[in-house]
Amino acid sequence: MDNPKVIDATQLFTLDQEQELVQRAQQGDQQAFHQLYQNHYRRIYALCWRMLADKDSAEDVCQEVFVQLWQKISHFRGESKFTTWLHSVATNIVLGHIRKQKNWLQRIFSIEEQTTEEITVELKDEKTTSELDKAIQRLPERARLVFVLFAVEGYRHEEIAKMLNMAVGSSKSQYHRAKGLLKAELSEQVL
Repeated sequence: MDNPKVIDATQLFTLDQEQELVQRAQQGDQQAFHQLYQNHYRRIYALCWRMLADKDSAEDVCQEVFVQLWQKISHFRGESKFTTWLHSVATNIVLGHIRKQKNWLQRIFSIEEQTTEEITVELKDEKTTSELDKAIQRLPERARLVFVLFAVEGYRHEEIAKMLNMAVGSSKSQYHRAKGLLKAELSEQVL
């Protein structure tokens, strides 16, 4: 490579390398930002897809996350890991997208009224989708959001309650509901 500072996106980044890329991106280095994009795109897309349960929306919101990241990267102060900060930014953008689309009640009923066939046909485009991911996509929206934020992304129920504007008990209840629905669906598939 011509530029010795260029890091191959297929390599695992050390914290020092990532910190260097972040600093360069904060100074307007588009190549460094592109490398951060390459390193984090798949995980951010997976987060968007799991929370939104829609491939097209996930792609759009994922792109919006990186547009916002370019605009807000100067706000990253290094008080936490960059990945932690990025996931927080992405989660907030996804939740904002959901709020803009429809109110909660309309979305819950529209998802619950879809048949399994409709959802399965929609997800066949994703070759790498596991049975668990498919089952997560069929969860009612609030249960899915809480499940993804708690079980996949590692947020605490107190944090989820603030993000989704609900009581901590409701977050825990939605998580247990999601677990029960997933367990029932996955055990049916095994039989």
